[in-house]
Formats: sequence, structure tokens, C-alpha cells
Amino acid sequence: MKLLKTSRAAELSEHAVTLLAEEPDDMWNAYNLVLPSDTVRAETTRSVSHVTALGAATSQRVTCVLSVTVESTTWDPTISKLHVKGRISSETSVASMGQYHTLHLEVGRPFTIDRPDGWDSVATTMLRDALRTDKGGAVAAVVMQEGLANICLVTESRTILLQRLERKVPSKRDDPKALASSSRAFYDLVLTNLTREIDFESAPRPLLLASPGFVAADFKTYIGTKAIRGERPDKTLLAMVNNATVLHSPTGHLHSLNDILKSREVAATMRDMRFAKEAQCINQFYEMLRVEDGRAWYGSASVEKVVAEGAVGAGGVLLICDDLFRSEDTETRKKYVALVERVKAGGGDARILSAAHESGERLAMLGGVAAILTYPVYEIEEEEEEAGLAAESEVERPLEGSII
Repeated sequence: MKLLKTSRAAELSEHAVTLLAEEPDDMWNAYNLVLPSDTVRAETTRSVSHVTALGAATSQRVTCVLSVTVESTTWDPTISKLHVKGRISSETSVASMGQYHTLHLEVGRPFTIDRPDGWDSVATTMLRDALRTDKGGAVAAVVMQEGLANICLVTESRTILLQRLERKVPSKRDDPKALASSSRAFYDLVLTNLTREIDFESAPRPLLLASPGFVAADFKTYIGTKAIRGERPDKTLLAMVNNATVLHSPTGHLHSLNDILKSREVAATMRDMRFAKEAQCINQFYEMLRVEDGRAWYGSASVEKVVAEGAVGAGGVLLICDDLFRSEDTETRKKYVALVERVKAGGGDARILSAAHESGERLAMLGGVAAILTYPVYEIEEEEEEAGLAAESEVERPLEGSII
């Protein structure tokens, strides 16, 4: 994502930022940034009707620049487009204020986000992360089996399927020479697409190779053999081999990647990546919840209480799903921003988990908010139980003068 230095339209405030998405993953960041009540301005097309002198109605699509006050957003991961729907906020020659329009934001086309009330701390952090130029943290992954390979890029926010390759491979009962030749052709196809889809030349990056059996190990061996086959060793391929980790997966299908990301080998390989730390945090939370030691709390009301008591201070962790910051209710967003700021002010760590990763999905099943406390807390649970018993006794106690 690139921040553009452009002149702003007169109707936009000083808090407007003009951005250019340079790759598909940038559009996911834009989805996290654009909120209801924002004003988004971009080039678009709109159908305009005209009436001729003879009274005939004609319609044509014209290209124009429109600003809309956002009411809803829809993310389309298959084509990496963000659809922003809202009412037009400024009068133009082709559209009137108040009319509905949907902007289609995509890679390579600049757009402006205006937040008149300013950017809060959570949104500022998201914007700063989106503008980072270091993209080397993304991990390449190939989940494969005989005749099937899924080439993926695991970024800090989501897992992107770049290519799904299929090729018929003879069975082991066929001619061994035909099998070996077909396997080499399959590995060459995978390697060609892998190096084309993911940049390994600019900077080395971790490469995960996972499969049932020995397919992944054989593919790594093939890369190493090809790296030294010519007159001069291929430094890029040698770096790929040195940074490749072979893992076992139950199948070569994409869904097996979730299990792979939880393995110890992957955690060690990607220990500096945010999503790996998030996975470790959510695993730690579930373990604490299992042993019931009073340091694991979840649910909005409960977490707010323990944060207010200062139980999520230094050493504590607040886990919160990014979906909550896209709520259409402004007060809801402000509540969770304040929760994050309070935890950080107390010395605790606040981690915003992406709903596109398995860790975010697991957190969403708990209401989207959880906390690992610095010390056990039991009193809140007891207060809630006492309140529940009191409410039950009020229901059971008949009112004075009532007929039973």
C-alpha cells in the first residue's frame, strides 16, 4: 500500500488520506480501514440517462469521480476487490447528493478515505501496518501430494491461494521410468509456478513444503538438484532449499494448511510473524481455559470488568477480533478502541486477530473478545453467580397479595 501526496477535494477534511493498493493483500488492508460513516472518494462509472429532443430516453455509462458516505463494505477475495456502498456526499454533473452508489476499489486505482472525526489509535496502527514497505515477512507454502499442489502465500493478515496445480501421475504399479519422468515433470511445473507467483530473488523467505508421504521431501530434493545442475549454482534456488521446511500433512489439499500452521516447526520458522504469535496466544488462552486457573476470561462484559480492575496489565494479553472494529455502530467501535487503549496504558499487550486466519475464527466463537490475565480473578464469576441466584429467588418468591 502506498500513501499518495495528492491535492484533496474541497469537500474532504484534513484527516483524508489517499492510498494506492499495489498488490491484492493491500485490498484486505483497505477492507479493515474503511468504516461506516467514512467518506470514500474514487474514480468510478455511473449510468446516466438522457432524453433527446424527440423524447426518446437513452442511457450511457460515464467515468467520473464520486464521494460516498459509507454504509456498508463487501470484500471479494476471489478478485481482490472492495465494494463500498453508500450515499453520494457531493453534487456532481452526473449524480445528485443522497443517491446510492457503489464504488469498486481495486489494485492499481487510487482512492481516498476521509474520517472527519480523526483516526483513533487502532485505526492509526492498522494504517501504519498497511503502509509498511517490508513485505518480506510473508511465508511461501506449498501443500501437495502426488499430482496435486496448492501454492500459497501466508501474510500477516490472511492466507492467499495463488495457484492450484493438477497433473496426472502414473501409479506406482506402472513402469518406474514413466513414473520418475512424470514426477520430474510435475515438480518442474510446481517450481516454475512457485517462482513466478512469489518473489524469492529480492529477499530470502521461509518456504513450507507439506505433503503426506515423501512428496514434499522429494520436491525439496528436486529444487536442490536443479540449483546445482548448471555451470554456476543458482543462488535463488539454493536459498529456497536452505529456507525450506518439510512438514507432514494429512492431505495435499488447502484445508490441511491450518494444521500445518499450528505445528512446532512452523512456529519456530515464523516466530517473528504476527499471526504466529497470535496463534500461540489463542492456544495459550484455550489451555488456561481448560485448566480453569482463573486467568482466562472471554466475552465482552467479562473482559471489560477484568480490564477495569487492572487484571490485564504487564504480562497480560487482550485478544480481540478485527471484525469488531468494522461494526456499523460507532459507539461499539469506540468501546473496543477504548478497551485496547486502556490495556496498553496499563502495560498489557493488545493483539487484534484477523478473521481470515484460524486464530481469529477460534476467537470469534468466543464472542470476539478474550483476555489472558496477569493474575487469577474469581470474584467476578462469584458476583455473577450470586446475581443469578438472587434473580431466581425473586422469580420464585410470590408477590404480596398474589394468588398462587
